[in-house]
Amino acid sequence: MDISKLGEFGLIDRLTKDCTPKNDSTVYGVGDDCAVLEYKDKQVLVTTDMLMEGVHFDLTYIDMEHLGYKSAMVNISDIFAMNGTPRQMTVSLAISKRFTVEDIETFYRGLRLACDKWNVDIVGGDTTSSYTGLAISITCIGEADKEDIVYRNGAKDTDLVCVSGDLGAAYMGLQLLEREKTVYYQQVEEARKKGDKRALEELAHFQPDFAGKEDLLQRQLQAEARGDIIAKLREAGVRPTAMMDISDGLSSELLHICKQSRVGCRIFEKNIPIDYQTAVMAEELNMNVTTCALNGGEDYELLFTVPIGDHERVKDIEGVHLIGHITKESLGKVLVTRDDNEFELKAQGWNPLA
Repeated sequence: MDISKLGEFGLIDRLTKDCTPKNDSTVYGVGDDCAVLEYKDKQVLVTTDMLMEGVHFDLTYIDMEHLGYKSAMVNISDIFAMNGTPRQMTVSLAISKRFTVEDIETFYRGLRLACDKWNVDIVGGDTTSSYTGLAISITCIGEADKEDIVYRNGAKDTDLVCVSGDLGAAYMGLQLLEREKTVYYQQVEEARKKGDKRALEELAHFQPDFAGKEDLLQRQLQAEARGDIIAKLREAGVRPTAMMDISDGLSSELLHICKQSRVGCRIFEKNIPIDYQTAVMAEELNMNVTTCALNGGEDYELLFTVPIGDHERVKDIEGVHLIGHITKESLGKVLVTRDDNEFELKAQGWNPLA
């Protein structure tokens, strides 16, 4: 169905007709000029992200449902990174004429899967037209007790540096997708030059080579916010002193914490968690796997520091890895390699304005 047949409000009604509030803090959701929220004795956390077609995602290899899911999760992840609980979300879309009503419904299906997983209410947003492609702007609202909120500026000398999960897989998934996209377009170009109509017809059914690398694709296409790690930390009685989610790369995020906390760090290459598939893919592409883990981005794992006194408690939490420690600012930010050489840690991760 052409979106113009429904109009803006018809589309919104269709997308949000079943958005029933699940949180007590949602007094009134979709349906008026504003949503109405009420937080009693809590501090409110607000985060927003804008995702642009051609910059943050490529519809050649991500479908609308996965895009909706990922768009929600990257915002939910920010709330967890402050040690908070996500509660509400607003969704704004700028849509070009090539999208149908069904396309946007599929996007919302993925979005709602992510929101349902973490009990988040969709309470509003906006839709408009676009001449250049799809633009997505999402705001997520959460809550936390004042004493529970974790900022980036709380790391202290001797604190332990920890990460959840493993790193570099999402970046390797992206490289895999880009490789297969390049192979496809090269074959199309060759067939066109030769005027080979049969080859072009066969390429309409082109199947990329993803065998054995499905986990890498999932890490790129279906980001997961690590609310489970936040729950485990709380169960263990561990409160991080500083925390971020890893969206732009471990090195970039760690340097943010060091800068805002006015500290240095020592990170050990041998302790950086890297999955076997990530290492194999890096070797296949002739890339340094440590560089990919440090700078790849889009892992959406949690990077956090904890007091050294919490060592015994944190080392027993499944999915958490100790990768180094915080030092005095004067000692710099150092990566210690497997052969005990030391290098200055540099931010080489994702820069959206580069």
